[in-house]
Amino acid sequence: MARILLTEDDEAVRSFVKRALELDGHSVEAVEDGGEAVESLSREEGAFDLLLTDIKMPVMDGIALALHTARDYPDMPILIMTGFADQRERANGLESLVHDIITKPFSLADIRKVVRQAISGEAARETRRYA
Repeated sequence: MARILLTEDDEAVRSFVKRALELDGHSVEAVEDGGEAVESLSREEGAFDLLLTDIKMPVMDGIALALHTARDYPDMPILIMTGFADQRERANGLESLVHDIITKPFSLADIRKVVRQAISGEAARETRRYA
């Protein structure tokens, strides 16, 4: 299965998503913010199959992380999670870099499906839910 870098500052969400993805057999490295994610990407030389990141985080937000990742590891799919309408609007210019944006709250089935689509390269369908 895939090796996933999960970046989420909310511990409860991070644990929920990590467990959900591990149910599908994925190996998940979970970190709290974009700064830690950049360190992991550098240390592992980009050896992840997917970056799954929240937008709103301290140190480095998910948009800056997505831009950094797309520049240094252009073949790595990127998924963005957000629960804030203003943050979804900020992410709208990233369509060419980001596989999809999934809106919180999401179900276990939702996150597993969108991750499966991103890893397989399947086009995102109906996972963008704008308020």
